[in-house]
Amino acid sequence: MLTRTVASCLLAVALAGCGERVPPLTALDADAVVLAFGDSLTFGTGAATRESYPAVLEQLIGRKVVSAGVPGETSAQGLARLPEAIEQAQPRLLILCHGGNDFLRKLPESDAAANVRAMVKVAKDKGVEVVLVGVPKLGLTAVPAGFYADIAAEFRLPYDGAILKTVLTDNALKSDWVHPNAGGYARIAQSLADLLKKAKAIR
Repeated sequence: MLTRTVASCLLAVALAGCGERVPPLTALDADAVVLAFGDSLTFGTGAATRESYPAVLEQLIGRKVVSAGVPGETSAQGLARLPEAIEQAQPRLLILCHGGNDFLRKLPESDAAANVRAMVKVAKDKGVEVVLVGVPKLGLTAVPAGFYADIAAEFRLPYDGAILKTVLTDNALKSDWVHPNAGGYARIAQSLADLLKKAKAIR
């Protein structure tokens, strides 16, 4: 019998790899706001502000994307900050990319998982839909922590568990060992735009 984690991972891979099986999102109106929430990967460390993934994504999808990335922030700090960020931005959709600093500081993975899950619940309880981005753990393979796939499957979220691994294992797309450069952020933005199309959030 498959364990819950393995089953969740298989489901998340299937959802991410097959366009029609990506969990659907409500179509975003032209004036809808998207909140990109996270740490330095969302802030755009390693590139100019206009080259961050939220700035590029805004141009790709034709909707306002509010960048709410705080470099160095842990998932516990993100959880504390999220309600106010949602209140200020009034988004229709949250793109959640968090947990990397927990891994860098070698904080308990179980705590990061609990905090990311709680952030998803905060958003959904406020009527905000969620797209989840898997953040790689330390190591040469840059594989995302397994709990991201679990959470995506649990809440049936559109999930991108591949793009950060792709970018952070390609030196041509990095500004340092943990941050993309402008080209890397552009790749992230394009991957997320493609995922939003598969989820029917945009055309």
